[in-house]
Amino acid sequence: MTLRLVALIAAMLAMSVSGLRHAAAEPHDAGHARVELVSERAAAVPGETVYLALHKQLDEDWHVYWRNAGDAGLPPQILWEDSPLGEVTEGGDFTWPLPHEIAVVEGEIMDYGYDDEVTLPFAFRVPADASGAIRFAGTADYLICKDVCIPETAPVSFTLQIEDQQVPDRRGAQLIAQALEAAPREFEGQARYRAGEDEIRLSLAPSQSDLFKGASLRFFPYGDPIIHSAPQTRETGPEGATLRMAADSYQPASGSLEGVVAITREDGSRTGYKVSAEPGELLPGTFGTPPAAAPAGGGESLPIGGLAAIAGLALIGGLVLNLMPCVLPVLSIKAVGMVQAAAQGEKAHLRAHGLWYTGGVLVTFLLIAAVFIALRAAGEFVSLGFQLQYPPVVAGLALLVFVIGLWLMGLFELGHSFQGTGAGLARKSGPAGPFFTGVLAAMVGAPCVGPFLGVALGAVITQPASIVLLVFALMGFGLALPFLALSFAPGLQRALPKPGAWMERLKQVFAFPMFLTAVWLLDVLAQQAGSGAVSWTVAGAVAIAFGIWLMGSAGGQIRMAARAAGVAAIGLGLYLAVATALRPGGEAVTQTAYSQARFETVEWSPDRVDEALADGNGVFVDFTAAWCVICQANKRTTLSRAEVRAAMEEAGIVFMVADFTNRDERIAEELRRRERAGVPMYLLYGPGEREPRLLPQTLSPSLVMREIAAVSGN
Repeated sequence: MTLRLVALIAAMLAMSVSGLRHAAAEPHDAGHARVELVSERAAAVPGETVYLALHKQLDEDWHVYWRNAGDAGLPPQILWEDSPLGEVTEGGDFTWPLPHEIAVVEGEIMDYGYDDEVTLPFAFRVPADASGAIRFAGTADYLICKDVCIPETAPVSFTLQIEDQQVPDRRGAQLIAQALEAAPREFEGQARYRAGEDEIRLSLAPSQSDLFKGASLRFFPYGDPIIHSAPQTRETGPEGATLRMAADSYQPASGSLEGVVAITREDGSRTGYKVSAEPGELLPGTFGTPPAAAPAGGGESLPIGGLAAIAGLALIGGLVLNLMPCVLPVLSIKAVGMVQAAAQGEKAHLRAHGLWYTGGVLVTFLLIAAVFIALRAAGEFVSLGFQLQYPPVVAGLALLVFVIGLWLMGLFELGHSFQGTGAGLARKSGPAGPFFTGVLAAMVGAPCVGPFLGVALGAVITQPASIVLLVFALMGFGLALPFLALSFAPGLQRALPKPGAWMERLKQVFAFPMFLTAVWLLDVLAQQAGSGAVSWTVAGAVAIAFGIWLMGSAGGQIRMAARAAGVAAIGLGLYLAVATALRPGGEAVTQTAYSQARFETVEWSPDRVDEALADGNGVFVDFTAAWCVICQANKRTTLSRAEVRAAMEEAGIVFMVADFTNRDERIAEELRRRERAGVPMYLLYGPGEREPRLLPQTLSPSLVMREIAAVSGN
């Protein structure tokens, strides 16, 4: 009986001590917040690390601040009263929970902080020789705001017992565990940023590839390098995302850019990651999809109606390519081949001819689409016609069409060994001829972003790979459709003329468009790699022509030697053309052409646009390329006209040229930002206007002058 009484008294004493331990940290009502100091332990052992926390319960609609308060405000702090607690401040700051945006004045003042309730944990290492108890006492100092801001203070204290065994404080442990669980984690992956005068781009490539999928992002910086109230837009790529933020010119970013990236998912759940980014180029695969588009890895597809409209535009655009000057010379070869095939009188043969031609076109367009998708996945912007941005490709095409022109002229005949390798393009035997004709038509036709195609391609450059492949395939099908229809329609076949001596004469006539195509390609090459590359390419063309002549004309005992010499000559010609085309040194064709028209142009850059607008001028930007036929047509028919130039000068509009003949990342970035698949692109800024008007791809003097009058107020 006595033992039971002693045990009961001991239990009651233990309960009272436990209650006293918890009672040592009662909340203090400071006015608009109840403030207390809590601990995860009621009793700790010497040498261990213990978490304590400043806990606040706020009145409704009041808020306190994060470590970076944003545009206005102050973060909370604890002013300790005795020296042992100095170890707390030296041992580490608060573990800050993920903040929220607080729009004090919409679009002007943005703060970062917390409402309702917040727990700010911090770590304390118990000295190894500690005994008895350690008393934490100090004053919580913070700014709390609603319609007005009030500085408040609250005394806080907690007595931590030092014992041989840990004793948890249930309430404190729960609050601290929840706060630590919700605190931002370390970001696993790569982070890099690029700072400009007006914009900072934060590029994030997480180790977990789907981390950002289906979520919105917001960056909370530790410092003030950005304008907090400005919207942050997100671009996506297969490897991550890039946040675009307005830069604060008064506190430019330098060194590491540190802060927290908040991920908010569709169900409202939020996760934060602590990021430290070094300055440098944006990480590959973290951009490419504009803010309005869907997340990376597939994004949201176009609605059915939108997809059908885009598909129709791609098909019509492919049909229109047949009328483009860059494609007509190649189609002349196809026309000869069709007449020859029709002369056989076998419908199956003619149909096979059309199908192989269509196959060549489709395969080439799908290969271009595959390269487009692969480069986009690597974070590159790819425009239609990108293959002609590489001088070796241009030189190779120039050689090819030149040799085809010589063959059409009948200056040499090619043996059967050349059939299907680019020499027997229009011959009636074998499928290789029509197939290769289709390949060539697609290669030279792809840069012609004519009517309809610009809209179609601009709409799908950010879409999943399947939609990109579909649109490119429809574009190719549109290009091949006239000859495919001719192959399968008896009525159309009857309209074909009968073969005869006239065909040889027609072949010779068709040689001249091929030579003109070669001249055009050499002109492009001159702008890309200089006049020296053109000279060596012409020398290479002569060497190749000589080699082919040797291989096709020599016979008898010297046949093998002639063939070997011919192969060597062809190899030398290819080397002379392609190797020298790799050397840079060309002047932008647009600047030269516009200077010949005797009016001044300025090389485009975002900074020059800003400077011109700041001076009260308007700006017209011509995004062009030497290999873009529509660009050159617009330049000669509209942009070089005296009345158009006079209208620009009268309205105070600065004419800028963005030459995309060679690869230029700044231009590629601007095209991507405007959701355009390639050049031409025309932007017209009115005086003081930050957002330009996007003009159509096909211009006329009246259209441009009307737009100039609209932005100038005349």
